[in-house]
Amino acid sequence: MASRLQLPSDDSVDLVVTHSNIKSFSAQVRFSLQTTVESAKEKLWRKCGTSVDLMRLEVYDDAGSKVCDLNDNLRPLGFYSPQNGYRLHIIDLDPSSVSSGGWLDDTSLVEKYKISEEAYNKLDRNFRKFKEKMISQNPPSGESKLPDSYMEDLCANIKVGDRCEVEPGGKRGVVKFVGQAEALGPGFWVGIQYDEPLGKHDGMVKGIRYFQCLPQHGAILRPDKVKVGDYPERDPFDEEEI
Repeated sequence: MASRLQLPSDDSVDLVVTHSNIKSFSAQVRFSLQTTVESAKEKLWRKCGTSVDLMRLEVYDDAGSKVCDLNDNLRPLGFYSPQNGYRLHIIDLDPSSVSSGGWLDDTSLVEKYKISEEAYNKLDRNFRKFKEKMISQNPPSGESKLPDSYMEDLCANIKVGDRCEVEPGGKRGVVKFVGQAEALGPGFWVGIQYDEPLGKHDGMVKGIRYFQCLPQHGAILRPDKVKVGDYPERDPFDEEEI
């Protein structure tokens, strides 16, 4: 009689990972069904900071109904029969967790450091003095305005749908927009949908929608920062990455 634990070694499943405290946290990740619940928790800990000992995992189906709790750390994920598209939800049980109360989502909850105008002006170095110095050394001139065709040549081999890597940082994603964006300045721009929530928006910038993607997955930047090619999606929970 076959046991549920006798799983093919190459079996894997794509799960959407979410977090109880970090509402903006969402990633689609491929897990080996041979991975134990404890090993999965260790990978998740490195990503979201929730302690393994204070982490509970729940599985929800693609209709949003709860399937089960992953309550045995020694069981492989395959024991619980998750399917592609199911959601693996992290529950942070630590009442003093840095992510509790929305601290990592809502920056308005963080107390801001304030300095008086007089004290700021007395600083030997501050951004205002730096900006004034740069302007004095490089006065604005109508001749320095970028042409509308700025970096157009670099877009020749970049097209919507291309896989890409963005430097600096090596962030990967898919090209979603190529062209001019007057709201951002003269010249050509490239819109990227990152594989992970490493962006700043959902494809809408300054009230103009250039493309559509998940929140915090979008970015628009100059084409000299974008390399297209065979850049497969990374596993953000790879053990070699911290």
